[in-house]
Amino acid sequence: MYDYLVSFLALSFTSENQLLLMFLSAFFSATILPGNSEIIFSIFASQSVILEDNSSFIGSLLFWATLGNTLGSMTTYFVAYLIPPLKFASSQNSSIQKALGYSKKYGVWVLLFSWLPIFGDIFCGLAGWLRFNALQSLILIGVAKGCRYGILLWGVYTFTF
Repeated sequence: MYDYLVSFLALSFTSENQLLLMFLSAFFSATILPGNSEIIFSIFASQSVILEDNSSFIGSLLFWATLGNTLGSMTTYFVAYLIPPLKFASSQNSSIQKALGYSKKYGVWVLLFSWLPIFGDIFCGLAGWLRFNALQSLILIGVAKGCRYGILLWGVYTFTF
C-alpha cells in the first residue's frame, strides 16, 4: 500500500527527487523489507515516455534502480555472510531447500536468477551464507537486476505507445 501512495505522490516530484525515490525503493525492495520497486519504476518511466522527456532521465532511472536493487541484494548477502554455516534440517521450508540445492549445484551462477520475486532474495542470502566470492556475486546480481529493469523499460515503451 505504501508503494502505491508513494507512486501517486511522486508524479509531482522533480526528476532528481524521483531518482532518489527510485533508488530508495529499489534498495529496500531488495532487502527483507517489503516493497515493489517495479511499480515505481514503471510509473516514472511511463511518465517520462508520455512527456517525451526520456533523453537522459530514462538512462538515469535505469541506472539508479539497478544500483539500488543491487546494493540491497548485497546487503542481504553481507548480513547472511555474518551467519555461521549450519546444516538445515530436512523439515525446513521447501523453497529454502530448493534454493540451497541450486546454490550448491551451480555455485555463484545461480545469482543470475536473483531477479526472481521469492527465490532471488533467498539466492542472495545463500550466496553470502555459502561464502561465494563477493565481487563475482556483485557483478552477477547487477547484471540480473539490470536485465529485469531493462525488460520493464521495454514493456513501458511497448505498451505506452
